Amino acid sequence: MPYIFVFTSVVCTTGPTVVGDRSSDEEVMQLLGAKLKPRPGSEHELQWVTPDCPRIVLDKLELLGFRVCSQSGQGQTILWTLHKPLA
Repeated sequence: MPYIFVFTSVVCTTGPTVVGDRSSDEEVMQLLGAKLKPRPGSEHELQWVTPDCPRIVLDKLELLGFRVCSQSGQGQTILWTLHKPLA
């Protein structure tokens, strides 16, 4: 998958950071040290979560060839969209 969404709420200097949903590339999620966990408030929806802060996640994804293509925030949530060109 060439796109990844990374987001965090409240404080972006500490983790956890959400890095994907149940259909995200499992190999990339493992390289990020993420675990598949239920989304708060919805036990049926799973998301990949890493204990790392967003800066560490973004650094790891850059090393894997991903680049930030957009960033947005609302309230206390910030979201980055990253893209990896197809080889």
